[in-house]
Amino acid sequence: MKDRYDVIIVGAGPAGSIVAKTVAYAGLDVLLIEKRQEIGDPVRCGEGVGKFHLRQHIEPDPRWICADVKGSRIFSPDGTKIEMAEEISGGEVGYVLERKLFDRALVNDAASAGADIMVKTRATGLIIEDDFVCGVKLMHLGEEYTIRSKIVIGADGIESKVGRWAGIDTSIKPSDIETCVQFLVAGIEIDQNYCDFYLGTEIAPAGYIWIFPKGKNQANVGIGMLGSKSGKGKKRAVTLLTDFINKHMPDGKIIEMVVGGVPVSGTIECTIANGLMLVGDAARQSDPITGGGIINAMDAGKIAGKVAIESIAAGDVSTNMLQEYETRWRKTIGREIDGSLIVKETFVKFTDDELNSLAYSLKDVNFSSMSLFNLLYALYKANKKLLWDLRILFKDIIVNDIDFAYKSK
Repeated sequence: MKDRYDVIIVGAGPAGSIVAKTVAYAGLDVLLIEKRQEIGDPVRCGEGVGKFHLRQHIEPDPRWICADVKGSRIFSPDGTKIEMAEEISGGEVGYVLERKLFDRALVNDAASAGADIMVKTRATGLIIEDDFVCGVKLMHLGEEYTIRSKIVIGADGIESKVGRWAGIDTSIKPSDIETCVQFLVAGIEIDQNYCDFYLGTEIAPAGYIWIFPKGKNQANVGIGMLGSKSGKGKKRAVTLLTDFINKHMPDGKIIEMVVGGVPVSGTIECTIANGLMLVGDAARQSDPITGGGIINAMDAGKIAGKVAIESIAAGDVSTNMLQEYETRWRKTIGREIDGSLIVKETFVKFTDDELNSLAYSLKDVNFSSMSLFNLLYALYKANKKLLWDLRILFKDIIVNDIDFAYKSK
């Protein structure tokens, strides 16, 4: 470990690894640190990811792909099933990963590109001089280090400490966090071709339960629900998930358990400071509907890496230069997150009867011939009163429809 780098990245998840790989390929000195002793462990997600977007960052490897699914099935509270092809099932449907191996593959790519990797290394603070972040204070195997850099990237997850040390408000309310519990369940017979999602206020208030196949009669079975729906006088997420498994998979054996929180609040107000950028969950770049964030984290990591390269080449790492990162990711990832937030805030208010009604309205829809956006529009048109808050998503289509109707008269 040197005492000076061009870029230091705190957190070796997908976002941090892609930043490290991108910057190292450009020939810059890069340090990627991870507070845990093993990359990718413990796993903190359902491990589902879309195929097309994944291939933009890494070539799929059978060693870290557990299942290759062809679509998803959504079950309303009364059991009405909606089946969708992989292409319109969202960014979490395609491959089901073995995250421990996947995350290590990403870090290996960064190391192969030239990045230095340090595990069991915890950031304890930032070096800030003249209002510029210019390094990180570290603790590694009981020893303290002070490492300087031109740019620091915070990829340290929800309520980022790195961001807070730089003066960015990274706090988040319980109502904006999805409390998640996941079991790896063995000895079950499920269709390995589909990712299943179950909705209902009784099984997952303001959230859903998922079943992601992992081959060999195993599956990730998890629950995500708003933190405000769990607590005193209410059933905890782990209790609801256990009830679901006892009912639907009585012979299943729980062989692993993970818990965590996912931000579903929409984007954070600011992701930059002088000499610093935030990526991934640290920037709240996860999808507010599903809580999924692997692809968004990787996309944001690539953008942050390119902006870091440009800023260092220009000799300017101020917020004026790093604003380019804000602009690029908000125009792409941020726009999708903003739309998903509107959908999420609409759907969490629905009763079970309303969810059933929405499911009935889709029974005759041909899902193989439309995009996810057009699917939402078909749902809106069939349930305008119930989904009136979504009209802002379709304002251009609505205007065109009105114009077409007027010209047809």
